[in-house]
Parts: sequence; C-alpha cells; structure tokens
Amino acid sequence: DVSFPDGMTFIAGELTAGQGRFSRAWHAPAGGLWLVTVIVNTLLPSSSVLYPLAAGVACCETVRHYGLNATLKWVNDVQAGGRKLAGILLETKRGPRYGEEYVLIGIGLNVNNRDFPPPLAGLASSMAILTGADFDLGQMAARLLANLAWNIGLLRFEENKRLKTGEEAPHPMLNVWRQLSDTLGRKVRFGFNAVSSPQFSARAVDLAPDGGLVMRLADGRLITENSGEILYI
Repeated sequence: DVSFPDGMTFIAGELTAGQGRFSRAWHAPAGGLWLVTVIVNTLLPSSSVLYPLAAGVACCETVRHYGLNATLKWVNDVQAGGRKLAGILLETKRGPRYGEEYVLIGIGLNVNNRDFPPPLAGLASSMAILTGADFDLGQMAARLLANLAWNIGLLRFEENKRLKTGEEAPHPMLNVWRQLSDTLGRKVRFGFNAVSSPQFSARAVDLAPDGGLVMRLADGRLITENSGEILYI
C-alpha cells in the first residue's frame, strides 16, 4: 500500500518463511545474504524482459570476484562446483496511487552458512564450504548491489542508444550471460516445474533476443521457452 524509491533494498539476517519458485520453501539461515531490491521500471518491454539475465549476471560476477568459478544456469541460478549457490526471483507490482510498475528482485546467496537440510545437502553449497573462508556480508552486499546497478544501468543505456539510432543488433547483455553460463550445449529437462512436472528433454543451444532459452528437440526442431526451468541431465 506504499510507494518505494528506486533502488530501495531490504536485507534480512535470516528468513523463517522464505519461498522460491512455485512456493518452494527457501532455506535461508543466518550467514547467508538475503535481500530484495526495488526497481522502478521505466524500461520498454523489449528491455525489461532482460531484468532476470541482468540480475543473474550481477550475482555471478559478485561470486566470481571472490575467486570462485561460478556459472549461470538458465535463467539465473548461480552455481559452483556443480551445486547451487544462489537463486533469484523477480516479481512485478503496481503502485497504489499512480500505477507505477515495480520490479522486485529477490536474491538469496549462500555465503557463510554451512548446514543444509537433507533434501538440499547434495544440491546446494555455500561460498564458505567451497573456500573454507568466511566473508563480510556487508561488503558482499555492497558489491552485489553495485553490480546490480551497473547491469541494470547497461539495460537503460542500451535502450536509450537504440531509441536514438534505431539499431537492432543483439543486446550486449546476451553475450555477457553466454560467457558466464554453462547451460548452452548441455542436455536439459525442461518444465514450468521441471522437478515435479517435466515436459520434455532437449539440448540447450542459444539465447533468444528476449532471453528465452532456445532448445533443440530430439527430432531436430528448435523450440524457445521464456518461462519455466531446466534440470541438467
């Protein structure tokens, strides 16, 4: 019921009822970095569809700064050592008074937390587990938010440039994501809920201009999906 300034950020020490996609419980104990940033969306739809990629790139770049060979799994899961380090969830809301659109970017990054419940123990990890070191959460939050602001700034800069020049070249954010991702070339299982309701298996081959995942089916046909999730096979 209130309006928020662009860039306003909420950081929690821990979450007791955190949720990920499909209302899955999100394990978020003390020691991790759990935050939500509010973005006032002024981008055109052709640019705003790239918010998920920009957020993933920002988080992955932050982790890589600390020496970990982190990679992105479409759309924006951050992984290292074959296990998930961070998840990102975006939601859009409308302001109550003027109808302005907000993009809420929620990021959960496993940093100093070392214990995971049995369902996650073989799937998730943390920066502390992988490096044997603890990290300053305040400094990491500052770096993550700076990277996020930079990458969202690139979306705005590129949109302004295209409006002025009429240029239709592929968006640079796509190449940045490709360089950080290990998804392309992999065989994947796709579904809107790939864990409980997988729909098909295919090979991931590229990103579409709007950030969708281009996949090649067993019969050679190409299919592009813009929402959903994948599991590596």
